[in-house]
Amino acid sequence: MPDGKILVSRLLTAAALALVVALPGCGGGVGPLDALSSDLQPTDYPIHGIDVSKFQGDIDWNAVAGSGVKFAWIKATEGGDRADERFQANWTGAKAAGVPHGAYHFVYWCRPPLEEMANFEQNAPVENDALPPVLDVEATPTSRTCHRHLTEEGAIADMKVMLDEMERHYGKRPIIYTTVDFYQAILADGAFMDYAIWVRSTKYHPAVKYGPRPWRFWQYQSDGSIAGISAHVDRDAFFGTNDQWQAFLRDEQSIAPKADARAQRAPQPAAPEPSLAPEAAQPADQQPASPPAVEQQAGAQQADDQQQ
Repeated sequence: MPDGKILVSRLLTAAALALVVALPGCGGGVGPLDALSSDLQPTDYPIHGIDVSKFQGDIDWNAVAGSGVKFAWIKATEGGDRADERFQANWTGAKAAGVPHGAYHFVYWCRPPLEEMANFEQNAPVENDALPPVLDVEATPTSRTCHRHLTEEGAIADMKVMLDEMERHYGKRPIIYTTVDFYQAILADGAFMDYAIWVRSTKYHPAVKYGPRPWRFWQYQSDGSIAGISAHVDRDAFFGTNDQWQAFLRDEQSIAPKADARAQRAPQPAAPEPSLAPEAAQPADQQPASPPAVEQQAGAQQADDQQQ
């Protein structure tokens, strides 16, 4: 391992220890060093939720709430022009049933970052009691319309624009969702350590694939069964105790949205060195529309499941 990698590994370990020590050991459940333990199972974490999109169909949110689900992430948008057709029904249904909920945006790497954020902002409402917005970053090698070869520098630059805009518009620091392959290729050197991360790992505890990187949410199952949902659904765990979950909710709800705090959008940085295939390197108004969600998400998750 090169010296630089050793230093990064030590810094990540120190950051992980700092985070877990800072979490108060109250309410029962996981202890201060559990983020680094690969022996724990999802059942060792007391707070569980789900994430949903149009693929879960019509959801009975009262039944979901009665099943013990404590939170839900709801897909809002993808790329610069696609909105999930079930988002509004899921958003209002979760809210009416009293299920804490937040919206996520699936990144399509061949649209300008601020176009993607404009799409998200037009569909996901600004509400005090919503969970923080989520930026879903995954590799999409099977996409038929986006042939961009992601580089660490280029992907991080695009993410920074989107994360900054999310925080500006919603007044809450976003959460980053990532899969194993994207994390190892783009984020493993310590990028965005000051953001909470939601990791996908359906075969192992996150410590196996993500090392000492502190995580806030863990997507541990892709074929779960929940009352009120007829299709399979992703299941997720929160890192922390019952008391820590309540504190997390209080902290998020105490931050007033500030969508109008700044009149100007964050400027878009200059484009990184070209790494796009000819199809994707067109002017913005000629770029392909985002492909159907099933093409991007199913392909990425299937590849991810094989290595988890």
